[in-house]
Amino acid sequence: MNQEERIDLGPVYFRPITLEDTDRIIRWRNSDRVRKNFIDQRPFTRQGHLSWLETRVATGEVVQFILCETQGDRPVGSAYIRDIDRSNQKGEYGIFIGEEDAAGKGYGTLAAKGAIAYARDVLKLHKLILRVFADNAAAVKSYERAGFRREALLKDEIRRADGGWRDLILMAVLFPE
Repeated sequence: MNQEERIDLGPVYFRPITLEDTDRIIRWRNSDRVRKNFIDQRPFTRQGHLSWLETRVATGEVVQFILCETQGDRPVGSAYIRDIDRSNQKGEYGIFIGEEDAAGKGYGTLAAKGAIAYARDVLKLHKLILRVFADNAAAVKSYERAGFRREALLKDEIRRADGGWRDLILMAVLFPE
């Protein structure tokens, strides 16, 4: 995907992530609202993000997009397909809506549908998976609306900072399905 490409999703669109998005990504990822739904909840650093861009995005192991509102071109979040395994034709999807006022508008479902199409049509994957906390009911519903299906419940998978545990749901979409 070159820098000029834009993937239209109706009220939102994907564009490739750029170095200029760094401060925005750091701010979004470090907000409590976003971080609580990430498996790795450690503070997100500039160095970590720049390393991610250099070692994962630039190498093609990750395809990362910035999700923008079509009207006004405002960046509101990011979506990515990571751990792209060409030999087994699979990858893992992830998303976050960074701007609080953009949450709950259906953008996540549109982004997931767009990522599914990209994984199928451009990356030629056989399977796209995602992991979501079982207690994140809104995200689970959004992923199901986009076409993901539950494959497994992973009990006590992630340890919380307070010593408790969180369950994860493994979801996937297979092509063709």
